[in-house]
Amino acid sequence: MKLPALSAFRYFDVAAQTQSFVRAAELLNVTHGAVSRQVRLLEESLGVELFERRNRAIFLTPAGRALHGTTLSVFEQLQGAVHRLQQQARENVLVLSCEPTIAMKWLIPRLPAFHAAHPDIHLHLVAAGGPIDFSRSGVDLALRRDDFRWDASLHALKICDEWVGPVSSVNLTIASQGLDGQRLLHSASRPNAWSTWLRLSGESARDTQRADYEHFYLCIQAAVAGLGVAMASFLMVQDEIDSGQLQAPRSFVQDQSAYYLLCQQAMADDDKCRRFAQWVSAQAEACLAQLL
Repeated sequence: MKLPALSAFRYFDVAAQTQSFVRAAELLNVTHGAVSRQVRLLEESLGVELFERRNRAIFLTPAGRALHGTTLSVFEQLQGAVHRLQQQARENVLVLSCEPTIAMKWLIPRLPAFHAAHPDIHLHLVAAGGPIDFSRSGVDLALRRDDFRWDASLHALKICDEWVGPVSSVNLTIASQGLDGQRLLHSASRPNAWSTWLRLSGESARDTQRADYEHFYLCIQAAVAGLGVAMASFLMVQDEIDSGQLQAPRSFVQDQSAYYLLCQQAMADDDKCRRFAQWVSAQAEACLAQLL
């Protein structure tokens, strides 16, 4: 026997619960006539009357009460199953906000390893920097350098220290005496990068030329193109150094800043946040092991 359409049972179920075609129509966002027609079609298909209609009022017949006992249970189970599936889907999505340069130059090339290790977590990456409003943005975690002050209520996990140093194309000759006479590439997003490195390293750079770029990653790309010497985070240029696209003619030093994962709740309380935090910490440790 072919069952009537599920929609007909749904119209009947709501009408049975409300004991009113008018109220059922309001809840289903359809017309009163639509509910009446669907119920009539269901009755015709089943060959029994489900409602007794008297003076614009409706009352369940014994057959209607028997059917409603089943539809009520079925739709409750269906609603519960849908809710669990939607909840599970939401729980498996991890929304990560990450500073653009670290995302492009370091994190994204390593994400295949994360997906392989945690295939059940669907990572959604958002490129952004600076302060973040977790309640409005829908972000679960934010990877940030501590160049701003965040709310004390946030949970912060230190991932690694920042190491910076000059990099250039392997085709650019850097004299043994240092960076004198070179074109130094400066970034508006880290205006003090060069002065900080020169102070901490004790190096000097005299008679230099200057080229300015808006973002840190543009400086790195300019260095790859042979346009000058960029000040870069080791995390962001490790792959280019390993592949021979860039050289590091002088030392990398800690610039007294660090990268942190920020979260609105304790990361240990959320399995996907905890697993990503452990993974990204291990990745950063392995990367910096080449320097230490």
